[in-house]
Amino acid sequence: MTGAHILVVDDDPDMQDVMAMTLEAGDYRVCRASNGQEALERVEQCVPELILLDMRMPVMDGWAFSAELRRRYGHEVPIVVCTAAEDAQRRAREVGAVGCLSKPFELDELLRLVASVLPRQWERAGQHP
Repeated sequence: MTGAHILVVDDDPDMQDVMAMTLEAGDYRVCRASNGQEALERVEQCVPELILLDMRMPVMDGWAFSAELRRRYGHEVPIVVCTAAEDAQRRAREVGAVGCLSKPFELDELLRLVASVLPRQWERAGQHP
């Protein structure tokens, strides 16, 4: 895998599997977490360039995770909210996300959104995919 490192945070193991397999097929490197607390640990381990975040999870939800992530690291790691909630865009705005994806979604929609967000991140960092 030569692509960007993406952290998938979702309490549904089937959703994690589908997202991870899709992203890995798109040549991205993936790490996973089942809740916000676990995701904070993974941020330290895998240093993601993008976080795909479910909002409603046990232990620590997406709102609490986002607040703690920003407190610890500032606004360096972009977040895309992936939620089944009716107003995904509002949820994304609430946590300062760079985008949102409403569940259920098409797999090519996931890849398009990730590709649209990551090039901007590499440009800012002076890196290229």
